This record gives sequence, structure tokens and C-alpha cells, in this order.
Amino acid sequence: MAVVAEGLEPEAAATEDAARDAVDAADAAPRAPPLLTGSRLNLDLYPGGCHRLLHLCARPSAQLLEVQFLRLSGHEDPRLLETTLAQVVCSLRHLRSLVLRGGQHRDVLGACVRGSLTTLPAGLSGLTRLAHLDLSFNRLETLPGCVPQMRGLSALLLSYNRLSELPDALGALPALTFLSVTHNCLRTLPKALGSLSTLQRLDLSKNLLDALPPEIGDLSSLTELNLASNRLQSLPTSLGGLRSLRLLVLHSNLLTSVPTGLARLPLLTRLDLRDNRLRDVPPELLGAPFVRLRGNPLGEAPPALPGPPGTPVIPEMPRLVLNADLDSFLVTPQGCSVTLACGVRLQFPAGATATPVSIHYRLWLPEPRLVPLGPHDTLLSRVLELQPHGVAFHQEVGLWLLFVPPRARRCREVVVRTLNDDGWRDLETQLEEEGPKRLWAHCQVPHFSWFLVVSRPVSNACLVPPEGTLLYSSGNPGVKVTFPPGATEEPRRVYMQVVRVAGRELRALLEEAGAAASPLLCLSQNGPPSFLQPVTVQLPLPPGVTGLSLDRSCLHLLYRTPPEATWDDITAQVALELTHVYARFQATHFSWYWLWYTTKTCVEGLARKAWERLRLHRVSLIALQRRRDPQQVLLQCLPLSKVDATLRRLLERYRGPEPSDTVEMFEGEKFFAAFEKGIDVDADRPDCVQGRVCFVFYSHLKNMKEVYVTTTLDRQAQAVRGQVGQLGRVPPAAQAAARTLSPTSSQPQVSFYRGAVPEEVPEEAEAARHRKGTDSPWMATLPIKLPRLRGSKAPGQGRGTSLSLAPLNLGDVETGFLTQSNLLNVAGRLGPDWPDVALHLGMPYRELQRIRHEFRDDLDGQIRHMLFSWAERQAGQPGAVGRLVQALEQSDRLDVAEEVRAVLELGRRKYEDNIRRTSLASLTPSASQSPESAQA
Repeated sequence: MAVVAEGLEPEAAATEDAARDAVDAADAAPRAPPLLTGSRLNLDLYPGGCHRLLHLCARPSAQLLEVQFLRLSGHEDPRLLETTLAQVVCSLRHLRSLVLRGGQHRDVLGACVRGSLTTLPAGLSGLTRLAHLDLSFNRLETLPGCVPQMRGLSALLLSYNRLSELPDALGALPALTFLSVTHNCLRTLPKALGSLSTLQRLDLSKNLLDALPPEIGDLSSLTELNLASNRLQSLPTSLGGLRSLRLLVLHSNLLTSVPTGLARLPLLTRLDLRDNRLRDVPPELLGAPFVRLRGNPLGEAPPALPGPPGTPVIPEMPRLVLNADLDSFLVTPQGCSVTLACGVRLQFPAGATATPVSIHYRLWLPEPRLVPLGPHDTLLSRVLELQPHGVAFHQEVGLWLLFVPPRARRCREVVVRTLNDDGWRDLETQLEEEGPKRLWAHCQVPHFSWFLVVSRPVSNACLVPPEGTLLYSSGNPGVKVTFPPGATEEPRRVYMQVVRVAGRELRALLEEAGAAASPLLCLSQNGPPSFLQPVTVQLPLPPGVTGLSLDRSCLHLLYRTPPEATWDDITAQVALELTHVYARFQATHFSWYWLWYTTKTCVEGLARKAWERLRLHRVSLIALQRRRDPQQVLLQCLPLSKVDATLRRLLERYRGPEPSDTVEMFEGEKFFAAFEKGIDVDADRPDCVQGRVCFVFYSHLKNMKEVYVTTTLDRQAQAVRGQVGQLGRVPPAAQAAARTLSPTSSQPQVSFYRGAVPEEVPEEAEAARHRKGTDSPWMATLPIKLPRLRGSKAPGQGRGTSLSLAPLNLGDVETGFLTQSNLLNVAGRLGPDWPDVALHLGMPYRELQRIRHEFRDDLDGQIRHMLFSWAERQAGQPGAVGRLVQALEQSDRLDVAEEVRAVLELGRRKYEDNIRRTSLASLTPSASQSPESAQA
């Protein structure tokens, strides 16, 4: 060691001698930790790691010569570190991996502190077998000269340093396959970088690069290239020559164009171009599924040309991305582009506000009062609320809403609907497609309110002047309305919608093979209810009917009366003019018009049923129970086309009876699920009222809820079976038989009814089940089965594995009490996480195994036996409740821990209120008083 210390300053030598004595004393101790473990030597976590290595090098051994992996901390004294590394060359000749990272220490804010390494001794180039070198989290400003001489190096990590450039000599590393120089200050790249023919992964993200050398296209083996978060404005066309490239990350740059050759890379699986300045991309990339283009001004007009010298430069619009914890943001006169956590995007142009404005947003679950739908509209999104309401912007704000792709698109359109002072109106909407199932509805909004996306029949509108005009349907040009001169004194806006009608449904309803109907026409207007002059309406004749061969007695013109919402046959009241393919008539009032061809004479009632059938959706109702915890019940209303696919996806986690028979429901119709015959909903949620869960049906949204149920029936004596006896794939005939059971049956079930949640399930519900139809409140009944609790035996069978539920109060006055009912609620929430909670409560693993064996196939019994056996042992001991809360938190069950805290706080408040009411507030609470009444 004297030879080693000769080159050190006196102070450093003294420091080393003191450290050497400390290491010797540590080695002499009987419990000194071993430093050498096989071929690895990890000294980065030991204090004085360099001193320990010098100590080992001073006493060479055969085991030391076999070391291939060495880790040292970059936080060592720089001079001592340099001296130590000089000894590595001669003492660790077989070294293959050298890690000299900083970052093990953190500052007061929790950020990693860089190491003190600024260079490497030249002698390290003698490590001829070194293949992996990690110098991350240090203070390197230039690459040490010995690194390019390490000819066998295959991985070089230089992240989180202060490198401003890389030397040309780096291209002389013939075996390099991985190079990471992220989070540095690189402004340029050497041309010699293209000489790294074996390089496979190159990470240059988070630097200051504004250009790339064309030679980068010579990296023939490169498979991954990360250039994110730089200042690149363009890319060399030579990137198209990277034939092995699979991943190219270019997000968060200043790119205005990309080479067309990127679309022809044969192995490319992901091209990330997000958050750049791309206004146009090659068509081959625009629709490619592996390309990410979010956050680019695609399709927007280029900015205006710069003005003469002296013109002020407009700063770039800031971009905000909000996480789920934020529900507000600030908009300044500079403008900004905002992406909300729910996926909604907003763009405030510069000058939209004169002063800073705080914007708040909220995403609402749809319900009828927030979702105004026409008779043939469908909802495609949730409801977005932006506040402050009614705030006026100097320029319109861009809004992008995600929506579910509609299943029917023919003669329909997607629009954004909003609320203003005059009521709900539809905004001019453009659709943007980012992927097959990721669609945006884009519109310009002048103010903030509620917004939602709907699919409606194609709407055509025109402004009718006093001189008259013509309005026709873009979806069905044969539908026209002619406004003669003088029809109105003041200009008024008129709207037209045409709804297609499926002929087979009408024929099935009328039970007539030759029945047919024209498209359904809706006319509406702003202004007075009638026109001064009759307007001429043209409708195409029903399919298969011509004006030359039809029987006029079979032709019926139907008109829907707005106040009564009934259909009237007005054929005898108008003069029908027939051509070969059209029928024309005159009208002064606007509403719904429908032309039928049928031999039926009284068609008004049939028209009402047919119109309802056009708006009905065929669905099935399901009730599934989680396999691990049958008390978790999933309720869902599914369109028939999605039932099979959804059940296949849920089969691994849930089980239950066959879906219900087909049910017909209107868009936006309310219904509820009622748990009956001993089943209750154990959940504090606003949509639950005494065991009934409220739903609102929207055909394109997920009508699904998962609830936790309890039962008053004896699950310890027998299983709680549903009406059909057991869970599984129940034949429809068995379900039909189950519905006819008498009202006195006590077998548990869940029934679905139309309408809002009542105060109590109507007594006539059983009778309603025998008259299924759209006017019947009952829709379906599905069985519920809960397995038997094996934690106890019937009376007289001995103790065995019986579960004692004797009344107990866990806790004390200071921390609060948990009663037996509270513990039962906790047990019902734990599910398969109970072993983690038990181990954190201090229960031995052997006892857990015994509980699992005694209550095998009975999860409920395992949980309750564990929790109550622990609670009985803790009775009367202080701090028991605190240990339970801590165990729940350590098991990542923060939801249950918060519930326990809420119960304790509620019990303490009630206890204090009781004391005040009895004028004993100044007295010390008696520990003997039971808290049962306080937490009842």
C-alpha cells in the first residue's frame, strides 16, 4: 500500500491510511460482509468502496483475478477514484463490465446527484476484455481519450453528463452495439458515427441537436433510434437507408417535414412523430398503423411570412398536458394548446382572452337531463362541462372530443351538441381519424358550456327568403321541399332530416308481404308555426311501387301531430299528385311525414308501433359473479351483436347464468336492477336505493356496473342458490320456467325493470313478469348464487373448524373502536388480498396454511376466520386498530384503510355527542362504556 500511496498528496495519503486501518478492522471483525461473490465485485453501495478495492488489490488472490463485473460509486473523491482505477488495469485483467455511475445520492428535493467523475485514467485502455462501460450520472464534459481505444467495447452508457460533443475517434469502436448519450448537451454529431457498422441501439434523446449528419444513414445494423426531445427541424433523406430499423422515436422536436423514404423501411414497427410542427406528411405515413402523429398541426395553414425587420416575433404557443389530478388550467392572452386527462383537446389561439382566465372542466356520466336526444339520435360520448359558463372569447376555441365510432353510418352524421342561451344546438363538426377506433369530433366553440357527441340522421338546412327557395336532402335527393314566393315575410331557417326505413321490419309488423314505406321525413323551422303560402313537399314512392300501377286506396300519407305525438292518416285531406316515382302534396305546417303502401285500412296505431320499432335497440341483460369473490356482481346491458364477444372476454374472471332473452330499449331509457329475495347491495353509492341500482341505456356506451352484495340468508348452513339451482350455462327454457315461480319463492335473484328507481319494488312486479313487452315494467330475472361458508358447522356438530363470532369491540377510547359488524364489512372487502394483510398483522405463515386447508374452496371462510381469530387475540390490547390500518396500507388496500378510518372518526364524533348531551363533557370517558351504541 505504500507504493500505491506514493503518488497521493499528503492529505489524501493520510486519508487513505485512515481508511485502510478502518477496512482492516472491519475485515478482522467476525461478521465482516464478504466483498467477493463469484465473479462480481459490487462496491458502489459500500462506504469507502475505493479503499476496499485498494485493500483487495494490495493482497492479490486467485479469486480477485476472476472478477469480471465491477461496480464503483461516482461519488468517491476524484483523486482517490483515479488512483483506484489505475490499479484496476493490473489487478482485474479479466474485467468485462465496469460501472462508475453516480446518482446513488439524492438532494433535499429527491433528485439524483451527479457523481464527481470528470475523466478516466489513460491506462484503462489496457482493459482489452471490457465489453460494458457505464459512466452515467457524472460530470463528464468531454469523452475520456481512453474510451475510443477500448476495441472490445459493445455497450457504452454516457447518460446524464455534460457532453457537448462526441469525438470522431468514437467511430473506431468495431464491436459497439449499444450507445446511450441521453440527457446531455450535444449540439452536433460526428460524421464518423456512421462508421459504427455493428451499432444496433442508439439513444440520443434529451439533447440540443438541431441537425443530423447524412452519415447516420450508414448504420446498417441499427434497429432502434431515439432522437426525442431535441431541436431537429428536418431529417436527412439517408434515414431511408436504415433497412434494419424497427423503432424510430422523434417526438417533441421542431420537425416540419419527414423523408418519404421512412414509409419504405421494411421492418419499421413504430414511428413516433408526436408533438412536432408537421402540417403535412407523406400519404404513405398518414394512414400507417405504426405512426404516431398526435400533437401536430396537420392540415392547418402555414403561419404568415415574417414581416419587415423590426417586426416583433410572436412566441410559440405553449402546450399543456394535464394529468388526472388536475381539473383546471390557466389560459393567457398568448394562447395555449391543452390536452386533458380524459383525452379531450383544446386550442386557444393567441388573443382569445384579453386577461388570464382559469378554465375548469369535468366529465359527467350521461343522464337524460344532460343528454338532449332527438327521436333517432344516438349518444357517442360522455358529457364534457367547461367552465366558466358563457364566457365570451375574442376568437373561437378549437375543441376535439373523442367518441365511439357509430355502428350505422349510412345517411347519418356525427355532430357536437352544446347548450347556449337559446337551448341546445349542433355545431359544425369535422371528423378526424387517428386510428381505426380512435376518432375525434372537431369544432369551433365561441363560449363554454356542456358538450357531447351524437349521431343523427343527416340534416339539411336553408334560409327561406320571401322570394322563395328549394331545399332537398343530400342523403336522398328525391326528397324536396319547394317554398313559393310569399311563403314568409321574414327570412326563416328550415331544417330537414330523412330517416331510412327497413322494409322487412314493416312487413313483419303488418304481416303483409307487399307492404312498403317511403323514407321518414322530418321538417322543422325557426319562427312562426305555419307559412303564409302552402309549400310543396316531394317524397319518393315506397319501394316496388310506381305511379302507373299502384292502387291509390292502398296509399296512406301519415302525419305526426306534435302535441299529442300521435300519427294521423291525412290522405283524404290533401291532394296527392303522383308521378312515376314521386308523390307531391302541399302543407302549411311542419312535422313528420310518412308515405305507406298497404292494404290495411286503419294504420294510425300501426304507424305508432312502427315508429317505435325504428328507435328500439335489441339488447340482452347479464348478471355475472366474480369467480374469486362471488359477492362481486357485474350487471350489464349489451346489444345483441356484442353479447358473445363480451362473455368470452369475461369468462376467465366471472361466471353466471345465460344472458336474458332479447329485450327492446329506447336510447336514453332508464331502467334499474332490483336485488330480491334476501340479497342487498352493500355499497354507499348515489345510484343505489335499497338494493336497486339505476341505469340509463345508451346503445354505444358501456351500460355496466359492478356492485357488492350481501345476504340475510344462512350461508353457513347451506349455499345460497338462485332460482335455477346453480350457476353456469343455463338453458333458456329453464330461465323461462324460473320466471313463473310463485311470488313466495325465497330464492335470491336480480330482476331488471323499466323506469326510474322507485321507493319500493311494486307489488304487481310478479304479475308484470307474465306480460313481457315494451309497456311492461319487468324485463328479465337472473339467479344469484353465493357458496356456502365453510367456517362453521350446524349446531350440535362440535367445534371443529367453527368460526366464533362472539360480540367484541376492537380498540380503545383513544384510537376508537371497531365492532363485530365493522369487522364483517372489512372481511367482505379483502378478497384474495387477505394473506398479505395477515402477514402484515404478524400472523405466522404456518397458521395461514392451516386456515387455507381448513377452509379450502371457501374464500369467505378463510378471510373471516383469519380476521376474527386475530381480533380475539388483540381484545383489550392498545393500538390494535392502528395495526390493522397499517397492515391494510402495507398490503396496498388503501380503500379499506380509508373506510376503517372513516368508521373510527364517525364513532368518535357520535361518542363525543353522546357525552355532551348527557352533560358529561368535562368528565374522563369511561373505558368500560361500550361503543356499540355510538357506532350503531
